[in-house]
Amino acid sequence: MTAPSAMPELAFDITGAEPVRMAAVPALSFELHVRRVRGGSVRSINLTTAIRIAPARRRYRAAEQEELVELFGVPERWATTMRPLPWARLTTVVGPFDDDVVVPLQLVCTDDVELAVAKYFHAVRDAAVPLDFLFSGTIFHLGPDERLRTTQIDWSQDTTFDLAAGLWHEALGGTRWVRMSEDSFARLHDYRRARALGTWDETISALLARTEQDVS
Repeated sequence: MTAPSAMPELAFDITGAEPVRMAAVPALSFELHVRRVRGGSVRSINLTTAIRIAPARRRYRAAEQEELVELFGVPERWATTMRPLPWARLTTVVGPFDDDVVVPLQLVCTDDVELAVAKYFHAVRDAAVPLDFLFSGTIFHLGPDERLRTTQIDWSQDTTFDLAAGLWHEALGGTRWVRMSEDSFARLHDYRRARALGTWDETISALLARTEQDVS
């Protein structure tokens, strides 16, 4: 039998995901299951999780392919241009456990249309999004001499998860964000105030309606 003080070996799995309810900003919460495969108990873990989209692991409909041209070029070139999209890097402190523990990983979602991840989710709305989770960090545990020791998490520790794209859109709550310069914002603000428009959505709609009238 392995001694209780032996170096812990861990396994990581993502077992679920859901939008964070009543959050100050749009966010998703991933359920991370950490298991002790062998070795002694864990005192704590300083865990780093890198999350990226693995777009090559799924197929795309014609409409999705058109939306993704901006990211990966024409579909005929995807074999060489379609590469993983980095999404986030999270740092989490995991508390003590003997056999296993479930830890929430909260990821803020933004629909800044200039970001590659947002462009990808805009194109993929009702299917699974393949994700890679890559783990690194430091495990704190007791050595054979009962003194606190540290062990680095093996660089090869990773897992995959298929996220329903609709959960990302649900987390955003039907809103979208557009980045603009201070000068453009000031002009838009003056336009809204001069016409006593109540919201930014009304302001943009008024501008679009005016443009459509000019075109017609």
